[in-house]
Amino acid sequence: MGASPLDEHRDRNARGGVAAAASLREAGVEYVYFQPVSIGGRVLAKLVPLAHFERIAERGVQFHGSATADLISDRHGTLLGAGPDAGEFVALPDLDTLAVLPWDGTFARAFCRLYRRGDAVELAGEALPTDPRGHLARVHEAFTARTGLALRSGCEPEMTWLGESIEVKARPNMSPAYNAGALDTMRPVAKRVIEYCRALGLDMVEGDYEDTSQLELNFMFGDCLATADRLTTYRQVCVQVARELGVTATFMPKPFPGVMGNGCHHNLSLWRTDENTFLEPGRRELHLSDTARHALGGILEHTAAMTAIMAPTVNSYARYWDAGLFAPALANWGFDNRSCAVRVSASGRLEFKVPDAAVNPYLSHAVLLAAIEDGLTLRIDPGEPESGSSYDTAEARFGALPRTLGQALELLRGDPVVCGALPSELLDVFLAVKDDEWALACAAVTDWHRDMYLNVVP
Repeated sequence: MGASPLDEHRDRNARGGVAAAASLREAGVEYVYFQPVSIGGRVLAKLVPLAHFERIAERGVQFHGSATADLISDRHGTLLGAGPDAGEFVALPDLDTLAVLPWDGTFARAFCRLYRRGDAVELAGEALPTDPRGHLARVHEAFTARTGLALRSGCEPEMTWLGESIEVKARPNMSPAYNAGALDTMRPVAKRVIEYCRALGLDMVEGDYEDTSQLELNFMFGDCLATADRLTTYRQVCVQVARELGVTATFMPKPFPGVMGNGCHHNLSLWRTDENTFLEPGRRELHLSDTARHALGGILEHTAAMTAIMAPTVNSYARYWDAGLFAPALANWGFDNRSCAVRVSASGRLEFKVPDAAVNPYLSHAVLLAAIEDGLTLRIDPGEPESGSSYDTAEARFGALPRTLGQALELLRGDPVVCGALPSELLDVFLAVKDDEWALACAAVTDWHRDMYLNVVP
């Protein structure tokens, strides 16, 4: 019987662990966080003293089976994911993701891949199907093997920062977007976030003040798994900076009505080695190559069904209701058209605007790969670009985006391509968690309910 994926990863870490430990010791590291990522996109961790790093990097650390579902209990008190009696899984670090934490140089971190235990009764040592990070690595490798293409992406992580020391004042009818004074008010935040991100290997390229309390700091694009890791790292950095500065950093998609929500646009391109296949030699104007057209067709064909992955919270859908604030409403596309779901803003890339700040980038890229491949295989035509405002258009060839999480979950269930992009165990957990979240929201009695009905006599 051949070696299992767990055995192969352990062998890699056995060969690289000595050098990794020596490098960490030389840098003054004393502890290492072993970090899996959950289906909800949260970072989990166990702490390993450096004295035991080599041994545990080879052996791995163990977590309860429900950890990939964030140990969430549903409204009936049932633990979702794997249940209270589930066995544990093994987390092994990818040594190439080791990085020293710039806010405390005695700590480092490494992202992990997850496996069934080597002594499990069934499927011993196999990849854990509820591991979103490991799944993206595997499906991207398989996509490249089938097509000869690799997906590169860059994310635009909008988020909201709150605190008296960084509050920006503006006229009621004037957005503070791009204002130099507003950006400078956020200077302590931006400076420290960029410093920490650079120390952790992110190539920070530009940033701006987007809208009230909203900051966007961008990093360089790359391989889709690396981009997902960088976005996850960026979020951890922002939380740390908020803690240090005594302010609040939130990734809530729509914290306030009347201002832009927090998106996380995905900028996408397909590469054959060092060639961007979305580009055509000798052309400078905005355009789509045939490969780009078919990839776009696949994305649009499955946009509505992918929305539950891209916008995974109840609050996400408030972003789509606030018309005119640059969030999409229809599954359409256009050249430099900010009202569309997909904007061609530069030759050679597609800007997919549906994802928001709560998105799990490992899941979003996994389903995008499936949608893109479907478009390439079936040569799906995206149709003509939208030339006007999508907010003035009632219909689109590929339909409208769902307006509630409940509707989005039903559309997801009805699309075999998107559902097939995820292991059935992972999809089942995601749906169980989100079904319960939607039920909790529907059963909640909020201030809005009281404002509307408390004093109204029928």
